[in-house]
Amino acid sequence: MIELRRAEGAKPLIIGHRGAMGHAPENTMASFERGLALGADLIELDVHLSADGHLVVIHDPTVDRTTDGRGYVRDMTLAQLKELDAGSWYGPEFAGQRIPTLPEVLEWARGRVGLVVEIKNGPVFYPGIEERVIEALEAYGMEDEVVVISFDHRCVRRVKELRPRIAAGILYVGRLADPVAVARAAMADALHPNANYLTAEDVREAHRAGLAVSTWVVNDPSWAQELAGMGVDSIGTNYPDRLRSVC
Repeated sequence: MIELRRAEGAKPLIIGHRGAMGHAPENTMASFERGLALGADLIELDVHLSADGHLVVIHDPTVDRTTDGRGYVRDMTLAQLKELDAGSWYGPEFAGQRIPTLPEVLEWARGRVGLVVEIKNGPVFYPGIEERVIEALEAYGMEDEVVVISFDHRCVRRVKELRPRIAAGILYVGRLADPVAVARAAMADALHPNANYLTAEDVREAHRAGLAVSTWVVNDPSWAQELAGMGVDSIGTNYPDRLRSVC
């Protein structure tokens, strides 16, 4: 299992949010390459299922915002999705970037960088997506190099039930009354709260319970420094280079 907890006093890991989406079109190979080049310790990405059952790397349930196409990912085959331009919307220099598959990213990352794989499950739900993700991770020998996360905590629990060795974390926005209990219910190894709702006491409670704390999305170095002082284990950012100066 990937090591999520940092030693006391150690700097937090930097997670490149959707690669380095402040510098390149999110969830594309160009963004992942840029994130790694700018010093990200881990690369975060999102996965949905295509109409023909392929794991595709895109944030939204539709292709409308980040490609030149229209429609739901679930209604399009991989071949149809691969025809879309996923880079021109960001800038002409990224024209021709395609929607990657999870296997393509795993092949690229293996031996280079760990991944944070967010399973998108809601408002569009994908029955069996957990098994598909696990199959892909095992096919590329990446089980110990990834953290699987989701806002769907039942999805997190399913991954842990199937493969306890794969690290997993629960995403949430807000202050849970008992985040440790929620993590336990999901069999999670880590909390992934939005940074706007995180306090030093939350971090202490999580660490006392043996849970790692990874927060997001932080683009201001001074804020990252404050969170590092709280003892967070990792920080997601659109600009890995900005945080590299303090983390």
